[in-house]
Amino acid sequence: MRTVEKAIFTNMCMLRDEQGRVLVQDRADPQWGGLTFPGGHVEPGESFTDAMVREFFEETGLTISQLRLCGIKQWPCENGARYVVLFYRAEAFTGELCSSEEGEVFWMEVQDLQNSPRLAPDMDKMLRVFLEDSLTEHYYGLQDGEWKESLK
Repeated sequence: MRTVEKAIFTNMCMLRDEQGRVLVQDRADPQWGGLTFPGGHVEPGESFTDAMVREFFEETGLTISQLRLCGIKQWPCENGARYVVLFYRAEAFTGELCSSEEGEVFWMEVQDLQNSPRLAPDMDKMLRVFLEDSLTEHYYGLQDGEWKESLK
């Protein structure tokens, strides 16, 4: 039996520079603010990788390349759709760094980011998926009427 499920696709990319620092965004969104990585929505008909390159450029002024898919975050929405965030890593980029209305962007040491009290909600767990090769998924699901979280 074939099952069709509605989905909302978004993306996020951890970009490292030659010193090993990561580019972070201090998101201005009051619904989900704090330190995170640049990213956004995949438009209908757009490839996932093209969407990541586009979103990254819009939010940082940088054109990233040689992206590697490294994990996902997902959860069911109230409207029955599945919300999926595709996690990418990259080290190749060109352009001039500039912030956008999405938030200020700047380079940061990974350890400083991990220890920051200004992380966006759940960013501590998402960072683990970005950084630990043994993890590929951050998942929220309803189990017996309660939200359960897991890292896999």
